[in-house]
Amino acid sequence: MYGFTRALLFTLPPEPAHRLGMAGLAALGRWPARCRAMREHTLRLAPMDLSVELAGLKFAHPVALAAGLDKDAEAVDGLFACGFSAVEIGTVTPKPQPGNPKPRLFRLPEHRAVINRMGFNNHGAATAAERLKGRTWKPGPLGVNIGKNKDTPLERAVDDYVACVDALAALGDYVVVNASSPNTPGLRKLQEPEQLSALLLAVRERMEAVAPGTPLFLKIAPDLTPEAVDEVVDVAMERGLSGLIATNTTLTRPFEHVHAKEAGGLSGAPVRELSNAVIRRAWQRSRGTLPLIGVGGVFTAQDVYEKLRAGATVVQVYTGFIYEGPGMVDRILPELGALLARDGFTSVRDVIGVDAHTGMPAVPV
Repeated sequence: MYGFTRALLFTLPPEPAHRLGMAGLAALGRWPARCRAMREHTLRLAPMDLSVELAGLKFAHPVALAAGLDKDAEAVDGLFACGFSAVEIGTVTPKPQPGNPKPRLFRLPEHRAVINRMGFNNHGAATAAERLKGRTWKPGPLGVNIGKNKDTPLERAVDDYVACVDALAALGDYVVVNASSPNTPGLRKLQEPEQLSALLLAVRERMEAVAPGTPLFLKIAPDLTPEAVDEVVDVAMERGLSGLIATNTTLTRPFEHVHAKEAGGLSGAPVRELSNAVIRRAWQRSRGTLPLIGVGGVFTAQDVYEKLRAGATVVQVYTGFIYEGPGMVDRILPELGALLARDGFTSVRDVIGVDAHTGMPAVPV
């Protein structure tokens, strides 16, 4: 069914198609009974207990939705109805901003990929907060992904992240600092150890004041060198973060395509191995003590399974959802259960990091 719908949507330019899809999901969210029935149907498809726990949060299974799809918390309930164990909104900035000039979103179907240079287009923290305050159905963890406004100087970036914490932290189940989007000029410099440490310290202190106990994560880029991943892990552990989300979009272009020279971040299948490598490195550096959420190139149960084996506890989807549609989780859960059973695992928890055990470095000081 979605194949036909996708064919129609793909006749539209990517951004109008996205808005149409979000409108449909938002409309679905206004039918609570239907949302609950759809979600219950999906969860019943799991052939075994696929639940996991991360940073004190319980997930019905490891397949969650990444930030980027629902920037303004417009369709949270509709997305939960699709069966995701968790939904992450954003990236949200303190003030509304239009994002970068259009066109800024490009499909690459031959590579099951998307290039975007959206630039944190969103309606601002106050709008997202009002929508979240109105939610009553809470079937799984809700994440809030925060960033800085484009016109905020990098030296004042902390102020924007703290402002978002003030507006949103108490309304989500976890908060994500996005310091890795390639589409806000200079943002990735915040991943450098000194700046990152100062940013996370300020955010953590404000979180303890306005939303004590709420988990805090950092989303990182797939283009970090192994040594840079080590540095980020060390800072995250020093600052007491609940975990990392690995990874954001990549600036690399591992293929030829008419859109390959477009500026922006590449997501989808070509990012899978980059993401997996960062997950493995981060798991090794922390010796499995820093929880990880994996994202990048997830389309199938096998893709989820690989990220779990690399060290992720939860695996997020973004581009795969665009290509695979609302039935994606329905297909993944039974197949993931079959993969676990095939290899003799009775729990998702038993498989986390099994491919990352070898070559572990010393515990960071």
